[in-house]
Amino acid sequence: MNVVIQTFVFAFGAIIGSFLNAVIWRLHVGQSFVRGRSKCIHCRHGLAARDLVPVFSYLFLGGKCRYCRKPISPHYPIVETVTGLLFVLALMATVPAGETAAMTDLPRLLFHWFLVSVFVFAFVFDLKYLMILPEVIGPATVAVLLAHLALGDGWFSPVLGAVIAGGFFRIQFLVSRGRWIGGGDAWLGMFMGAALGWQKTLLALFLAYVGGATVATVMLITGRERLGQQLAFGTFLSAAAVTVLLFGDALLDWYWGLVF
Repeated sequence: MNVVIQTFVFAFGAIIGSFLNAVIWRLHVGQSFVRGRSKCIHCRHGLAARDLVPVFSYLFLGGKCRYCRKPISPHYPIVETVTGLLFVLALMATVPAGETAAMTDLPRLLFHWFLVSVFVFAFVFDLKYLMILPEVIGPATVAVLLAHLALGDGWFSPVLGAVIAGGFFRIQFLVSRGRWIGGGDAWLGMFMGAALGWQKTLLALFLAYVGGATVATVMLITGRERLGQQLAFGTFLSAAAVTVLLFGDALLDWYWGLVF
């Protein structure tokens, strides 16, 4: 695929990543994410356009605010870079190899970019604040179901996926009274199920639990976590969902090849 197109897509994804960073911070502090000028979180000085160039502004400023010189968290350029890379991978997964994006591919590609953006948002917000926001994930789930219908995917598999994953986590939350898993994970599970359909949702759940168990075990062994300590499981759900979204067909083909 044309390197120029991939570079453009990476830049576009990095811009979306920068927007997600702003949305995450503003929702955390209770601000509107559609109005108001971006400001330094330390000195509250308004940021100019040159301060907001994804990745490059952080590098040129040496990771510090131009105005107060206090450090900027490296998670900002990391989110921008990862989102850009995921947008490129989504392009490669959506458009057949060796071809450029045609107008017939564009709706599906935009849909996949939307899914990636929501999962990145959920990953970062849960990692930083141990929360999944229903006011974001709920409307996003409705949008995904409508998008499936518009794309001609049908409604059965996405709805069943949402019921399976959302119900699975909701039951755990109710039975444990919130000790095993947070209520927000049910919302994220519902979104994941709607995004992937029921078959790929089962694969994503498997990967999320394997990843979560592996990381938790390593952290316990190294003393970085205690038994009963809360783990941001939404990060594993989001990472597994993006993995299945981009590579699910290849993973399923590989698995069935081993079995049969």
